[in-house]
Formats: sequence, structure tokens, C-alpha cells
Amino acid sequence: MHGVSENFFPPLYFFYCLPAVFCRARVKAGQTLLIHGASGGTGMATCQVACSMGLKVLGTAGTPDGMKLIIKNGAHRAFNHREKGYTDKIMAATDGKGVDVIMEMLANSNLNKDLQMVAKRGRIVIIGSRGPIEINPEDIMAKEALVTAVVIFYAKPEENKQSAAYFFSGMEAGWLRPLVGPKYTLDKAAQAHKDIIESSGAAGKMILTM
Repeated sequence: MHGVSENFFPPLYFFYCLPAVFCRARVKAGQTLLIHGASGGTGMATCQVACSMGLKVLGTAGTPDGMKLIIKNGAHRAFNHREKGYTDKIMAATDGKGVDVIMEMLANSNLNKDLQMVAKRGRIVIIGSRGPIEINPEDIMAKEALVTAVVIFYAKPEENKQSAAYFFSGMEAGWLRPLVGPKYTLDKAAQAHKDIIESSGAAGKMILTM
């Protein structure tokens, strides 16, 4: 096992998922975890971490290829979040009980859906959002649900250290397999932003090269 400094800063996508899984969501082996947007870099890392912890992992993606990618990376079930009625299929996969924990990558589009799918006293962790959304607080009250979030810049030193330790152990054990998506040279950064915003579905982490 490598020595780990408190100042070690793991790749951003991986750092995001670890505090969310360990600290905010209070997950336990055997619980059901839904990753809403699992085919991107952060979602894929979250999927791999969750599987290593003994969770039943459900994931969504926007394309058939994305769904295959989710399954390949350990998820038990994959759903197309562009398909009408996909939330009903997710509920059916939990025998109608709802999901214990939801990791949300695009809260401005999905938070209302999450509140319908989360189990009683379940947790929703917001990892990403691109704008506002209107929700009914009664939906939270009805489930006694917890809605929280994770922001990388607010992480405590012990969270950095924990993330780094898990990063190294996952690489050494082989269950952590970072997925590299499309690559762009630095002068194409504007095009990279445009492509990710307009893409039909993410697949891994986009890379900028010199």
C-alpha cells in the first residue's frame, strides 16, 4: 500500500464520488444505489466504488452504448433515462420499495424524479446540476428523505486522505478502472465544451492534451 499524504488530490471525477458515497450517503452493504447518469467519468467511478462496497447498483444512461458500459463496469441493472417510463422500471427493480441512495449528476433535470424513486428515509446526493429546479417540499417530507450535496472545494483533509487511500487500493486490486473518453488538444477546448453539452450521452472522462 502506498503512503498517502493529506494533500494528495486524486483525479477530480474520483474525488467527487468518494466523499459522496462514504460521508454524505452513509451507504451500507446490501443497500440499493441508483447512479442517475452513470456512464460519465464521475458516474463510472461511483459505480466501481459502490460495487466494491457490496451495494446493489442501478445506473442510467442516455444511449444503448452507455447502458452497456454501465453493466460492464459492475452495475446490476441499467436503464435508459431518455426512455418514457424508465422510472417505473427502476421502481420495479426495487420491488416498489424505492432506492436507498441516489447519486444525482444533473439535479436540475432529475431531482423531482429522484424524490419519487427514493425509498422512505433514503438519501439523495447531488453531485452535479446546471441550473434551477422547482420541487415540492412535501415530496421530501413524505419520504422523510435527506437531500444533500458534495462540492470538491469544501472537502476536509481527512476526506482527501480517505479518497487517496481508496484510489490506490482500487488501482492495486484492479476494481478501479478509469475510463478515458474523447480526447481534444487544448486549442479545441471550446469545441470540447460544446460537444459535451450537446452530446446524447457521456462515456468516460473527456481529456484535454497539450
